[in-house]
Amino acid sequence: MINIAIPKGSLEEQTLLLFKQADLPIKKTSREYNPKVEDPRIDRVKILRPQEIPKYVEEGYFDIGISGRDWVIESDSDVIEIADMPYSKTGAGNVKIVIAVPQESDIQTSADIKPNSRVTTEYPNITKRHFENLGIPVDLHYSYGATEAKVPDLMDVVVDLTETGSTLRKNGLKIVDVMLESSTKLVANKESWENPEKRQEIEEIKTLLLSVIEARGKVLIDMNVPIAKLEDVISALPSLKRPTVSQLYGADYYAVETVVNKSDVNILIPKLKALGAEDILELDISKIVH
Repeated sequence: MINIAIPKGSLEEQTLLLFKQADLPIKKTSREYNPKVEDPRIDRVKILRPQEIPKYVEEGYFDIGISGRDWVIESDSDVIEIADMPYSKTGAGNVKIVIAVPQESDIQTSADIKPNSRVTTEYPNITKRHFENLGIPVDLHYSYGATEAKVPDLMDVVVDLTETGSTLRKNGLKIVDVMLESSTKLVANKESWENPEKRQEIEEIKTLLLSVIEARGKVLIDMNVPIAKLEDVISALPSLKRPTVSQLYGADYYAVETVVNKSDVNILIPKLKALGAEDILELDISKIVH
């Protein structure tokens, strides 16, 4: 059995949803940091700050954990990144560690930042390496939150994590550089990964989680098509792969099914009907396993 660390905070809601959709619901108890999963492969789950998870996984307290690539790099953790988990606090997508300054500043890139500028960040190690590579000495201050609010009154430069940059802009800041692009990662302890029994359990959990992510935003379209209209209908289908086509018993009709993006369905279904498709069904997909 394996132990899993999942992130508290901005990623927590989306992570709990992911496990629920993978039929691995995480049930919180009165001690909310020690929830339970009723699965024979999972012994223990703990909710921790994502900053801490990579190092705890490296040290063997957990077999796998979910955290951002940014925290793997910031903590210099020696773990195995076994899967990219493309989701964030608002759904899907990557995030960036950016350098921002007041909008009225004449700074255009991080190379323009003046020596000994006051820099506030939750990523001191990544930030220190960045400015050392530029040969610019800076006065580095660790931030415990609300980083963007400290410029310009307390600090000159902010290094922060953002998805869209909207919060920075609302606080009168502009982005002048991107230090790192990050996404959510499933990371594993090296010894656990080398253990055949644990590795199989890790792979199985990974498959279930990724199958949910793959299925998001997609639906299954199923329809009957007369043989004379078959080629026209198939040519209109934007499928993941080739559609599945099978002849109906005792009829000059074929059953056609394929997976399409949910966002295309409202345009696609009337088009398929006009091309001759009948009995069209739209079905939700919970998992896609490749």
